[in-house]
Amino acid sequence: MPSSPDRTLMFDEAAESGAVVQRQRDANRTALVALGERLRTRRPCAVATLARGSSDNAATFARYLIETRLGVLTSSVPPSVASVYNAAPDMAEMVMLAISQSGQSPDLVSGLAAARARGAYGIALTNAETSPLAAGADLSLPLHAGPERSVAATKSFVASLAAILDLVAHWSNDTSLACVLDTLPDALGRAWDCDWGAALGPLDRATSLYVVGRGPGYGIAQEAALKLKETCGLHAEAFSAAEVRHGPMALVGKGFPVLLFAQDDATRPSVAALAQEFAARGATLFHAGLGDAPGMALPVLDADPAIQPLLMIESFYRLANALALARGHDPDSPPHLAKVTETV
Repeated sequence: MPSSPDRTLMFDEAAESGAVVQRQRDANRTALVALGERLRTRRPCAVATLARGSSDNAATFARYLIETRLGVLTSSVPPSVASVYNAAPDMAEMVMLAISQSGQSPDLVSGLAAARARGAYGIALTNAETSPLAAGADLSLPLHAGPERSVAATKSFVASLAAILDLVAHWSNDTSLACVLDTLPDALGRAWDCDWGAALGPLDRATSLYVVGRGPGYGIAQEAALKLKETCGLHAEAFSAAEVRHGPMALVGKGFPVLLFAQDDATRPSVAALAQEFAARGATLFHAGLGDAPGMALPVLDADPAIQPLLMIESFYRLANALALARGHDPDSPPHLAKVTETV
């Protein structure tokens, strides 16, 4: 049981992320070596992702990573194509990457089965090694996150991102990325200790906000917005730093809260420019990775851009837990939600 006012299940489980990633990397190393060799030898023409909720946010991260580092077209497949419409496109010479914490949702299971029947090689990333999704894949890569009792997925989300990074490192045979991943477990522990508490007061008074990122950081923005909804009862919308400049910008005015994530890659200048634009409109800005940009700078670790999004979301989870409690919510048991959502 939690031992202090801020020690929820969400708090304790998110704090385990570093140990989870180390356990996962140790357990999956042999399988990933073989998978990397297979993907290099039989290069797929495309990758399709299949997921919902937090796992779909991880799929957004995967898309940017696979397309930028491997040059392989990657796109999300709506699970209802198979589960509701009983249809499936031709997936010969493709990889289907199915991501799910529980591995139990019928629409994901049927979607993976349909993809394999149409020629795809199916890979499942799931925390439940004996789940139907794992059993229905050509290869299952367990997340090794251990039991996750809070409805809010935290360590399993970080584990999904780490597994995707490890898959890409082995597929591309990128030894430098592998070395960066060796530093990740320790870095996650230090990211958990980063204090984002200065944002607590202003966000406690918020009724809605935008969460913005770009590239791999867009998946992190999606995840942060989802967590603010489910744990804090706070209406939050995620946008890419490019897309928010269109229609959504019309809502931004004096005092409108915006949370920006920026990893130190080619997307950072555009996110920094966007911060200036938000500030000119009078928005209340909170940002991670933008240094001296206008607004409140949230502390981040100096790390390789490949893992910066994981470190930022780890720090964010601690803030989200505290914000949920400050707003009178139980982050472990959000209203109307269950740990396993079985959609068809």
